[in-house]
Amino acid sequence: MSDRDVSVRALAAVAVLSLSTFAYVTTEALPIGLLTPIAESLHTTPAATGLLVTGYGFVVVVLTLPLTRLARGVGRRRLLVGLLGILVLGTLGSALAPNYALLLTSRGLTAAAQALFWALVVPVGAALVPQRLRGRAVTLLFAGSSLAGVLGVPAGTWLGQQAGWRAAFVGMSVFALGLLVLVAVLLPSDQGAYEGAQTGTRPDARRYRLLLATTALAVTGAYTAFTYVEPFLLQVSGLDRGEVSPVLFVRGLAGLAGVAVAALLVDRNAWLTGLLAVGLEAAALLTQYLGGTQAVVAVAAVALSAAALAAFAAALGTRVLQVAPGPTDLAAAGSSTAFNVGITVGALLGSGLLTTTGLRTVALAGFAATALALVTQLLEQRKSGGLRPRVVAPIATCEEQRTPAVAASRS
Repeated sequence: MSDRDVSVRALAAVAVLSLSTFAYVTTEALPIGLLTPIAESLHTTPAATGLLVTGYGFVVVVLTLPLTRLARGVGRRRLLVGLLGILVLGTLGSALAPNYALLLTSRGLTAAAQALFWALVVPVGAALVPQRLRGRAVTLLFAGSSLAGVLGVPAGTWLGQQAGWRAAFVGMSVFALGLLVLVAVLLPSDQGAYEGAQTGTRPDARRYRLLLATTALAVTGAYTAFTYVEPFLLQVSGLDRGEVSPVLFVRGLAGLAGVAVAALLVDRNAWLTGLLAVGLEAAALLTQYLGGTQAVVAVAAVALSAAALAAFAAALGTRVLQVAPGPTDLAAAGSSTAFNVGITVGALLGSGLLTTTGLRTVALAGFAATALALVTQLLEQRKSGGLRPRVVAPIATCEEQRTPAVAASRS
């Protein structure tokens, strides 16, 4: 993402924001690999401990839009520093919680911070670079969240197994504290530095609504299958239990590859990048259903599905910055809500299928939802010029807006 107009400080700030997405996503999923030791330590059941993850996601869905509206008048740097401060205290509170109720409360506070964080991080990160590079800046932000599944959660699980589950939360708290300091140092204090990405470059309420529908459907499809990928690989594909972890690691690497490919394409045509990602997702899920009894086919399908979802998420962030009909932070809050709704609905749909039609059909249902996402995405282009990239004139910087003569001399 090198460019002569981009300062080293701006690039470093985007990188730190990417690490912040890594920290939040790792924290959200951290209990997954530590359910048993947490349950034993707090004298509760694994099912109740699972609420530390599902309840976390529910808080994010419910609070994203309200908190974003409430925080609109607060400076971006101050707000992000405060949200990372809550992450530090929330994870430390989780580590020190003497009982399940306090642990659940600490997780809820952290989830509330994450709800607002995801509404801010994309517009803030995009505002730090020239418009023509915003797509790549957004993909870098999402690379951090993809890396959480490959490195963050496994590392936290390993640390929790070696030193106790509380140590994993302490480690994340220390990591988040370092990020807080870096964000405070690197992000501009001038609120005007964030004005370039406050509104969409091509505001369109209709396309934005279709984008939310596409997001909810595509993520529902992906998570209908992914939530139950472990029993699918064991019971349908015939893998041994010890082979599942390497497959999930490969899946995580595929997600990073999907983000990398999206970074090459998204600044040229974010809509087409998203369309290709959803199409690949549909093909992967259909392949998983038709050929899932073959281990090699199932593993390939799971990896392709991860790459597609990661690429779609990266394209989604850029599309929100383009078609947001109002402030981009509220638009990003809406897309984050739609994404988390898809996760929740996908998990519930898959659960229902397990008790009715059987395990294998989770992939077929995921394909059906993703196919509907393709339809809604194609509807976005109903009144446009087709698949051709649309070139948008760069938005003038704040300095150029204040000094028209300077702007004219640069053209």
